[in-house]
Amino acid sequence: MTRGGIAKDDVFVVRNGVELNRFKPVPPNPALKGGKRFLVGYVGNMSAQDGLDILIEVALHLKNIGRREVHFTCVGGGPGLASLRKLVVDKHVEDMMTFTGRIPDGELLEILSTADVCVNPDKPCSMNSMSTMIKIMEYMALGKPIVQFEGTEGRFSAQDSSLYGDGDNQVVDFSEKILWLLDHPDERTRMGEYGWRRIEKELAWEYSVWPPAGSVRKSFQQNAI
Repeated sequence: MTRGGIAKDDVFVVRNGVELNRFKPVPPNPALKGGKRFLVGYVGNMSAQDGLDILIEVALHLKNIGRREVHFTCVGGGPGLASLRKLVVDKHVEDMMTFTGRIPDGELLEILSTADVCVNPDKPCSMNSMSTMIKIMEYMALGKPIVQFEGTEGRFSAQDSSLYGDGDNQVVDFSEKILWLLDHPDERTRMGEYGWRRIEKELAWEYSVWPPAGSVRKSFQQNAI
């Protein structure tokens, strides 16, 4: 609008959205928790800016403070995957972390549907702050509470379905927010429902499609497991 002189009414933002008739919860599988009480899920790319090294440090921190009832499963591929798997071994958190690599969508949905909390450890920076991460929309579409670092688009998308970490004290603060959610199941449910309603009413892919697609919305209760 400022550089090209385009009228506001002629500008339309196409957001990163989820197709609700394709991406929806499946029955959870407790076996995916690796014998632990809780599962923390992640899906996305594995590169330097994606903060998976921070998540490994979070797992180590939880282990060191005696919170070993948590397992982290990270789904996805990318140039950093091999080094991240090595870092898991170097930090001795193999018993708390699994990097699956790329897997079929059905397996991904089962993991995230089983997760108690989903995370986005993308490192605070201008690019990440200005980007709408599809993982956030996917977590919300599955009714999952989220922990992520503060960022413009992340907060706009998730709002009250997420807790927002402090970029200055990354590992400890991120860990504390994960633990707070794990220790407050009612809040997990409330935040998950809030996220689902936001996707259903405003952020699903159908709202960025023209002409508008037929409604695929259902109640959170119908989709929840």
